[in-house]
Amino acid sequence: MKIKSIDHIVLTVRDIQATVDFYQATLGMAMETFGGDRIALKFGSQKINLHQHGKEFEPKADSPTPGSGDLCFVTETPLDTAMAHVQNLGVEVIQGPVERSGAGGPILSFYFRDPDLNLIEIANYA
Repeated sequence: MKIKSIDHIVLTVRDIQATVDFYQATLGMAMETFGGDRIALKFGSQKINLHQHGKEFEPKADSPTPGSGDLCFVTETPLDTAMAHVQNLGVEVIQGPVERSGAGGPILSFYFRDPDLNLIEIANYA
């Protein structure tokens, strides 16, 4: 088997609406409803499915826990512009810009946390 790409990931969150509001405002993701009442955050050709903590859909991770995610998103927006946008929304940048290694080579990144304290990394390729 050869894997081509990631289709979606799942985040377990305390408050789905707060998560949707945050990701829409900070990262421009779109809310998608599917399967009746399930919610996802859509961006590009990927999505993040959201599970309400304590009401997760089956099958699920063995120990789904809000705040256990560490996600890196690549943007074409210049990093200083992206950082200013996040800070203008009152979100604390906890580190950056810093040089890191991405899947496709060197990246320049900054970090902040979402409402569940998941670590969010925003990056530009060098």
